[in-house]
Amino acid sequence: MNPIAFSINGFDVRWYGVIIGTGVILALMLGNINCKARNYNFDNIIDVFLISFPFAVIGARAYYVFFEFDQYKNNIIDMFNIRLGGLAIHGGILFGLAAAFIYTRYKKINFLELADIAAPSIVLGQAIGRWGNFFNGEAHGGVVSYQFISQFPLFIQKGMYIDGSYYHPTFLYESIWNLCVCLILIYLLRRVLKDGTVILSYVGLYSLGRFFIEGLRTDSLMFYGIRTAQLVSIFGMIFSITFLIFIYKKHSFTKKLT
Repeated sequence: MNPIAFSINGFDVRWYGVIIGTGVILALMLGNINCKARNYNFDNIIDVFLISFPFAVIGARAYYVFFEFDQYKNNIIDMFNIRLGGLAIHGGILFGLAAAFIYTRYKKINFLELADIAAPSIVLGQAIGRWGNFFNGEAHGGVVSYQFISQFPLFIQKGMYIDGSYYHPTFLYESIWNLCVCLILIYLLRRVLKDGTVILSYVGLYSLGRFFIEGLRTDSLMFYGIRTAQLVSIFGMIFSITFLIFIYKKHSFTKKLT
């Protein structure tokens, strides 16, 4: 699979960047639709996006470089080269949400309400972004037989034929899972639920899918022999369930008092 989309005066524009950009645009479009459905000011989403997105990119790269430091310690400049990939979504989510939280606190905006509306857009961007991994020939699983890969469209077969072997298209599994999560979150967003329900559901559902899909991958970031993404996913699921219980128990307790 050719990772170069086109060239301008000798400068190669890679599919990875094109797809990430496309994901951002479609995510913002979905955010605008969801804002109208919730009668929410889309300008708040744009303002927070302009603040949090750069931090998300920095966080995604910093997270990846931290766990792969041995390959960068002798070439510091490459730490800043993201054109070949090397963005860890967990780092992006952590830094992006942290930046959004700080900004909304400063502007006295309800963070949970905004995060709920943004959640479907976040996971849609992830679903589209995984196709950038496809064109880079990364984020795939282990070797599979031709009989297995032949069940997929021909362009997937060709893209997953790397160095003489076929590989699990784990990027595709995660992309499909994320699209399903996006639809679930949109459904939840259309209902009258407590603030924080949608963003916490996103954390839990994405973590659930990522835990199992990560087990198939061959390029996982490792922490003392443990797949980092699986470890973070476990914490994500626990965090999601714990705070969903807390939110609804608090609501139930408050309702009894009134």
